[in-house]
Amino acid sequence: MRRNKTRAIFFIFLFSLFLLFAGCAKKEIANIDSQGENIICLGDSITFGYGVAPGEDYPTLLSPMLSGPVINAGVDGDTSVDALKRIDADVLSKNPVLVIIEFGGNDFIKKIPLAETVENVREIASKVQAQGGMVAIADISAGMFLKDYRSAFSRLAKEKQAIFIPGVLSGIITNPNLKSDFMHPNSEGYRIVAQRIYRVIAPYLYKNLLKRKLAKE
Repeated sequence: MRRNKTRAIFFIFLFSLFLLFAGCAKKEIANIDSQGENIICLGDSITFGYGVAPGEDYPTLLSPMLSGPVINAGVDGDTSVDALKRIDADVLSKNPVLVIIEFGGNDFIKKIPLAETVENVREIASKVQAQGGMVAIADISAGMFLKDYRSAFSRLAKEKQAIFIPGVLSGIITNPNLKSDFMHPNSEGYRIVAQRIYRVIAPYLYKNLLKRKLAKE
């Protein structure tokens, strides 16, 4: 009897969270009922946490917000080309429920054509979705900086039924108090990045959690 009561309370709690966040999760996302286990952040130096001490990167800061592990699969200097080469080992082998993809800066610096970058991110998203995971695409543009990437990634997210996370660096790369160098956030900047990402992905993760709970009832 006590066990049934505990389960009922837990279900009510989940349902309350669903009602709280459901209004934010308006977009239909592929694999919202994903059975994966891990949240994986795939990216370059912004994901890796360049310029700050270990534990101050955004994936680590995101983990307590979501009350679960978040895997940092960011590599300093990576492009979308590099990411495709390591997606099996660093992402697909880790049974992702959600993969947050963040690229563009190094592709721009290394003069990889935007169309090629978009195609690489599309392929990464397709591989994750084919395995049953959800996908989120993070936009690191700010104002006019990388604005073409913002538009392209927004369209790609819509095409792939992925979550789009806009402007994660907005107001950071123009504020010396939030940066460790000309481009990378400092510890406070990464905290803001983590909060912005959390606000966008949380509704979908709670919806996923409720769907999985209902499937087991």
